[in-house]
Amino acid sequence: MKTNREAIHSELAPATVGPYSHAVAAGDLIFLSGQVGVDPKTGALVSDTIEGQTEQLMHNLQYVLAQAGVGFDRVVKTTCYLADMNDFAAFNSVYAKYFPENPPARSCVQVATLPMGIKAEVEAIAVRG
Repeated sequence: MKTNREAIHSELAPATVGPYSHAVAAGDLIFLSGQVGVDPKTGALVSDTIEGQTEQLMHNLQYVLAQAGVGFDRVVKTTCYLADMNDFAAFNSVYAKYFPENPPARSCVQVATLPMGIKAEVEAIAVRG
């Protein structure tokens, strides 16, 4: 059985740091790898605050979504990883701006650690059509 599978790469998003794609489309579903608050040009964190990092990671997700031909309105599920659950409210204040109506389903968990002092990472599933 052959699947309709397409790797998606955005030149605007930060380069991947391992053997994975920015996203993979399989039929009408688009699975986006986690994005973090890293500047796509320098590879450095844009801020040491949760708000600054979340703003950048949402921009990075937007770049990948655009490359796939969709926007935030087509996101049906996100998984959010926080280095510190005490940042939950501040994270939400930025995240909510990108989903003003009909937000996607979501899981949000605290993880033991994220590399480089990263405070948040978000992955997403979107649908085409």
